[in-house]
Amino acid sequence: MSALARYFLSKNIFVGGFDRTSTPLTEQLIVEGAKVHYAEDVKQIPDACRDKDKTLVVYTAAIPADNAELRYFQENDFTVEKRAQVLGELTRTHKGLCVAGTHGKTTTSTMIAHLLKSSHVDCTAFLGGISKNYGTNLLLSKSSPYIVIEADEFDRSFHWLRPYMSVITATDSDHLDIYGTREAYLESFAHYTELVQPGGTLLIHSDLDLKPRAQKGVHLYTYSRDKGDFHSENIRINNGEIIFDFIAPDIRINDILLGVPMSINIENGIAAMAIAHLNGVTADEIKHGMATFHGVDRRFDFKIKTDKIVFMSDYAHHPAEIRQSILSIRELYKDKKITAIFQPHLYTRTRDFYKDFADSLSLLDEVILVDIYPAREKPIPGVTSQLVYDNLRPGIEKILCKKEDILNVLKDQHIEVLITLGAGDIDNYVPAITQLLQKRL
Repeated sequence: MSALARYFLSKNIFVGGFDRTSTPLTEQLIVEGAKVHYAEDVKQIPDACRDKDKTLVVYTAAIPADNAELRYFQENDFTVEKRAQVLGELTRTHKGLCVAGTHGKTTTSTMIAHLLKSSHVDCTAFLGGISKNYGTNLLLSKSSPYIVIEADEFDRSFHWLRPYMSVITATDSDHLDIYGTREAYLESFAHYTELVQPGGTLLIHSDLDLKPRAQKGVHLYTYSRDKGDFHSENIRINNGEIIFDFIAPDIRINDILLGVPMSINIENGIAAMAIAHLNGVTADEIKHGMATFHGVDRRFDFKIKTDKIVFMSDYAHHPAEIRQSILSIRELYKDKKITAIFQPHLYTRTRDFYKDFADSLSLLDEVILVDIYPAREKPIPGVTSQLVYDNLRPGIEKILCKKEDILNVLKDQHIEVLITLGAGDIDNYVPAITQLLQKRL
């Protein structure tokens, strides 16, 4: 939503908006010219947004249907569109390079954007996180036909898109509060594959439980770490660095250095390099782009990286995503004690996957669990972080606490490698945790 707000501001269009809480991002939008308020109050809708003939209302699927301001616009016949509808319009006027999948979307799409932006090809990009290279989630180009978009499957939002090219990274079940069954979830992705435009490309991870239904004239490729049309060879992980060779059907690029050296980024990087290569980015530009990629806020976001203590923040909030995060960290820090602070995201996701969460978190040496972040949901009786806690493997070090007590808990903990996991507000505690741990260096 903030990237769209910035896009309209760049066009000198008045932007007003409501959010539940103030964040550094909303405060930055105000600095950039948006008028943002935090109380759900029709009276606070800016006067400039009360003329239905001159106002486009854009809402995220995460906002409750009974929101008073949303109802006001709907009941008074304003043009009201989902965020994905607006992005879908842009894919009809540009060459949309879209990234879909249960996880990996934000990092892969930001990698693609950086590879294009740092090359002669260029792009516009709407990103799901703040790029650390550019300090924003919106990249603009005056001349490039390419637009990079994260294709979100929540509420079937990605069905509004008409990609020129698309990556599908993963199809692990999620959002079962919306889809009900895994079959319905997979069908939603299968329908999405039909939306890639003829003459375009569909790039799918080799191991997906998905039967694509691409239109005639769409080029279909596969990718993964070690197999598929695009893959890696000769992986070297040493001294906190990851180097590998990129293999494509028509080219080999040796000695790719990962700017963010986590093994999960090998696959993200292969997908990003494949899309960049297919759109004319040269081998030298790809090597330079991958080496200079600094990552995304809250995606393997290193806050402290020393021989004594490592601390990072990660947005992972799905069991499969968390598993891959932990395995990546374990591969990089084989002999270190690894501790995670995990904040479950959504009551329904916790209810549906608490055993899977426990299995993934059991790969750690120590788990600190805090209360569920509700986001758009109301509490569900009996669904708490205790469900995950009780199902962790026997013998693992584990602590259950309120998020407000995290600093007190950490004061007495021996920390070698620490990561915060979750898509909620756990990130608000990262500065204080960083300060606490830096005193030990």
